[in-house]
Amino acid sequence: MKAVVYRGTKQLEVVQIPEPELPEGGAVIKVTACGLCGSDIVKIRQGIFKDGAVPGHEIVGYIHKIGENSNFKVGDRVVAGHHVPCFNCVFCKNGNYSMCRQFKATNINPGGFCEYLAVSRAHLENTVFKVPDSVPDTAASFTEPVACCLRAVKRADVKRDDVVLVIGLGSIGLIMGQVIKHFGAKVVACDLLDERIQLARELGFDAAYKYTNDGEISGLVRANFQQEGADKVFLASGSAKSLPLATSAARDGGTILVFASVPNYEAGFANNDIYYRELTVLGSYSPSPDDLKTSLQLITDEVIRTDRLYKPCQLEDINAAIDDTCANRILKAYITL
Repeated sequence: MKAVVYRGTKQLEVVQIPEPELPEGGAVIKVTACGLCGSDIVKIRQGIFKDGAVPGHEIVGYIHKIGENSNFKVGDRVVAGHHVPCFNCVFCKNGNYSMCRQFKATNINPGGFCEYLAVSRAHLENTVFKVPDSVPDTAASFTEPVACCLRAVKRADVKRDDVVLVIGLGSIGLIMGQVIKHFGAKVVACDLLDERIQLARELGFDAAYKYTNDGEISGLVRANFQQEGADKVFLASGSAKSLPLATSAARDGGTILVFASVPNYEAGFANNDIYYRELTVLGSYSPSPDDLKTSLQLITDEVIRTDRLYKPCQLEDINAAIDDTCANRILKAYITL
């Protein structure tokens, strides 16, 4: 079958690899498309993937093969989360499902950028969901990233009428703002690109500003929404320069939610800001199975709009799609097979 593999050169290559076998109690899925996640790009550009690995996890497809005694059948259109927690360890018992050791060890086989992949019995029971007929493949492929944002909003304990600043309006920032609005909060955002600022406004953000400097954005939040500053700040930008803005815009006692990968040597919050101002800084990485289920429902109910967040690309053009994403020429690539 056709697949994209990482070759250790920070580039991807389309090759032929064997089709995965049907796991006992699991299924083989025919992949229709797979979204190109920012985390995949980071791992490719930083050389984190192992040679020969198949990236991709934001999949939509059809059940191609399946054993008996399943709630699914051949031909069912599905989305699938790529990791499954054990639900019994200290991490799971405390709601930290993405820290579960089984979660980190489980994965789809081989990855989303291929014609067929295998999922285990545990995946079928917890992270594979049938897609309603009313939901197009393009929208369904956003199930995992929307679930990531849902998880982040829940971890930050966003409340009705909170003032929330979203820094960075890539696809994640634009989804994050919509989820925050669903929770009843006021959403303010900033970005460097005019077209993304306009899109945020069209998606229902309460305000979206062009970034000029930290002081101006912080001042606009205080002048137009809450004089004390933002109750919550979401970092959806991979730039270390956004960290000082987060601390300056947050109110005393506020929360900063980190949802971006920044090289450690570039990143760091001011310790005394956290200490004297009683700021809460936390991260959010990946969703739980329940978040995935809720995410698909939000997409089905059209609470979250994704129709303007992607560009369709062929599998053979994936390296160009990565370049275009990194250069901000597109928000997100939707890789079709």
